[in-house]
Amino acid sequence: MYRIKTFNKISPVGLNRFDPERYAVSESETNEDGILVRSAKLLDYPLPESLLAIARAGVGVNNIPIDRCSEAGIAVFSTPGANANAVKELVLCAMLMGSRDVDGAIRWVQSQVESGVDVTTVVEKGKSAYAGPELYKKTLGVIGLGAIGSLVANIALSLGMDVYGYDPYLSVDTALRLDRHIHVVKDIKELYKRADYITIHIHFTDKTRHMIDAKAIESMKRGVRFINLARGEIVDDDAMLAALDTGWVAAYITDFPTNRLVRAPHVVAMPHLGASTPESEQNCAVMAVDQLTDYLENGNIRNSVNLPSVSLERSGVMRMCIIHRNVPAMLANITALLSKDGVNVENMSNKSQGNYAYTLVDLGARVEQDVIKDVKQLANVIRVRVIE
Repeated sequence: MYRIKTFNKISPVGLNRFDPERYAVSESETNEDGILVRSAKLLDYPLPESLLAIARAGVGVNNIPIDRCSEAGIAVFSTPGANANAVKELVLCAMLMGSRDVDGAIRWVQSQVESGVDVTTVVEKGKSAYAGPELYKKTLGVIGLGAIGSLVANIALSLGMDVYGYDPYLSVDTALRLDRHIHVVKDIKELYKRADYITIHIHFTDKTRHMIDAKAIESMKRGVRFINLARGEIVDDDAMLAALDTGWVAAYITDFPTNRLVRAPHVVAMPHLGASTPESEQNCAVMAVDQLTDYLENGNIRNSVNLPSVSLERSGVMRMCIIHRNVPAMLANITALLSKDGVNVENMSNKSQGNYAYTLVDLGARVEQDVIKDVKQLANVIRVRVIE
């Protein structure tokens, strides 16, 4: 029986995918094998020795202690793409709200009514203050062409926009999803100088903190409208507010409000609505549960943020899952040790990611605990798990 601890409210569509005969799922589990979480802060959470994996029903994992998990041999999963359509639709809304001051116009109409004015007599004079440009034939710059960015880029073409994309880590799969009319540039400054609208869809890391700073904004067209539905820390608020004051940035639409931003003119601040649709929450929960169960039951890794993706069809009678450091001769040491103990390797797969590597070994016979112990004691091995 696998024990799963949940944090936050997880969509029942996802939770119902757990086999009740094999999984005990609750918010009160202790010595859990797996954790299913959305936005709850686990940075100081005491990780039990039994914990094998954490699945985040969403993309951002800044609420999870990745380094501690990696050193403890705990796989951390996210669900890229599960909320992509929801965010894509909000980007369209953000572009429209950044073009015409829809929010301000609605509030103005309400204020007229509240002041006792017959609103029908003033709308024609008042509307000019909230006018703005159409999206048609304007240029959109998309920074980050992953699951969300590629959808945004493609749909912007159907609105009649010219689209420029930038992604230094563009994968072959993503490139194949992009419409051939999208201009993919290698220099982000090329995007900056052409785009009337810019939307950003990248992960927040130490390298991307304040990526959009004063220098980056200076490289953009005057009057640019900037959309940030990725992470608030990617944008330097001081630089953005200064650019809004001078008119260099015409509008800033963000899903990460602060008191300063909310009070500033030309800012549309939303309360992190990007993935707030029932469809998105269901998709994220289903994907998180499927990845978690596949890892617990088969040792397969898909969409881990701290370990490489390794998936292998089951063969043999026993599977050994080995998390180890990415150093030379590890595979040779593992296979040599198994050969010395007379264990036949039916199949094997190994991949690395940064400082860590993961090896799946399917064995032709059940092995004794002494063999497993020997593998665990190999230098640079972090965790060994056996699945029958």
